[in-house]
Amino acid sequence: MQNQWPESVLAKAANIRLIALDVDGIMSDGKLYFSASGDELKAFNILDGLGLKQLMAAGITVAVITGRKSPLTEKRMADLGVPHLMQGREDKKEALLELVRSMDISPEAIAYMGDDLPDLPALNFAGLGITVPNGYWLVRQHADYCTRTPGGSGAVREACDLLLSAQGKLDAALAPYLRQDQEPGA
Repeated sequence: MQNQWPESVLAKAANIRLIALDVDGIMSDGKLYFSASGDELKAFNILDGLGLKQLMAAGITVAVITGRKSPLTEKRMADLGVPHLMQGREDKKEALLELVRSMDISPEAIAYMGDDLPDLPALNFAGLGITVPNGYWLVRQHADYCTRTPGGSGAVREACDLLLSAQGKLDAALAPYLRQDQEPGA
């Protein structure tokens, strides 16, 4: 599976200890849905959730930094066990700097995944900047890697697999789901 990522991206991904993610456009499709009564609705992709759990099980810390405040995001991150949720943060680089100070981590050990202009300073600060094909064109130009999968459709899982693969941990993350008593293709 490593062959699907450029060597330069794998080299950066090998050192990542923290991934910080935007929500709208990354963990969701970036559209805002409201019910007739004004309640916000948001769809999260189940593939992303398992990928984040696999990252955390492999010792990579997950943080979510979002400009919006959403009870739905709070619930989803709590359900996944994400340890760092920073909502209502317009200055995402400053939020990332707070994590750097509290975790005593270098920027080179951070991956940031975002899709729009408010993400750009954090994406440029991090050691590995990741975006999605449906992200803003300027963010795509500055990212180290653009997923093949659109935001909200499993792009976070692709980034998780990238990090796990680069660190030699993907096979261990997948092993519990593979039948050991059956030949491949059987």
